[in-house]
Amino acid sequence: RRRTLAFVLLLESLQRGRGKRRWYWVHPLNHQHHHQYFSMSVEQMDELLSLIGPEFTRQSTNYRAAIEPKQRLAVGLRYLASGESMVNLAFSYRFWENGISQIVWDTTTVPKSVLQLQKYFLSHLVDADNRFRIIQVGDFRRTSDGGVYARSELGRGMKNNTLHVPPSTSLPGAAHLGNVPFVMVGDAAFPLKPFLMRPYPGANLTFKKRIFNYRLSRARMVVENAFGILSAKRRIFLNRINMQPKNVDTLVIAACILHNFLIVPSENQRLLDEAEQLGRHMAPVRHMGGNRASTEACNVREVFCTFFNSPKGSISWQDRMV
Repeated sequence: RRRTLAFVLLLESLQRGRGKRRWYWVHPLNHQHHHQYFSMSVEQMDELLSLIGPEFTRQSTNYRAAIEPKQRLAVGLRYLASGESMVNLAFSYRFWENGISQIVWDTTTVPKSVLQLQKYFLSHLVDADNRFRIIQVGDFRRTSDGGVYARSELGRGMKNNTLHVPPSTSLPGAAHLGNVPFVMVGDAAFPLKPFLMRPYPGANLTFKKRIFNYRLSRARMVVENAFGILSAKRRIFLNRINMQPKNVDTLVIAACILHNFLIVPSENQRLLDEAEQLGRHMAPVRHMGGNRASTEACNVREVFCTFFNSPKGSISWQDRMV
């Protein structure tokens, strides 16, 4: 009896001890690690899966079970987020390499059709929230830079007024300056147009013109930050992409759509320091058109220059920056 009682007490003690320890065959989901691995939160991934999951569903056969949509999405997102080779992904996920290639291709083609390109996009045009509104890829320097811009959807749309841009209006508190069109911001590589502002050229500029160039430069940083954020979250762009050029076009479009889908302006600040560093590695835009500007374009730039130097349009620190 004593031995039996001792055995029972020992067994109960071991069972109580086991109850206090936690053993996992699979580690619990860590939201921080998930975000680092996929460059998106669990909630964002679930929302994305709810939208494109049906397109990822495959039929199982008598010979093998189909890969679940969430697994397929995870592989594609990891490829975009890390820039790993497909061979490494095949080892990590224990899939065959050809299967990985097909999954990555599916990931880059589905967002364009399901998330509706027009819903997230209005050559590269970025708005104030770091979202891409127009993108164009695939020129490969086959034409001059001026030809690229002239033939792009952006160039043709702005010239022909087919992009549904709001009508001209007065600047805040400056109705006396008249109405001005909504404009895009470009650097010195772009031509001056009534709808496209570029800096004043030259070194010996007046103080007012230097103020205009500074304000234009600050606005242009939004574009550079957008590319930096894209590269920081989709590190596939930091390495040479081992794909056929025609497939790279699709990948770039998909990454930009995904960028727009996931972007949260309030969270951008934590990426901007890294984005500024990464943005310097982006290839600069070369000359995109002639320097001869119309009188209308020059007049629009003069209105903005006057506004930026007025009490209504100036900012407190701008004089110290030029």
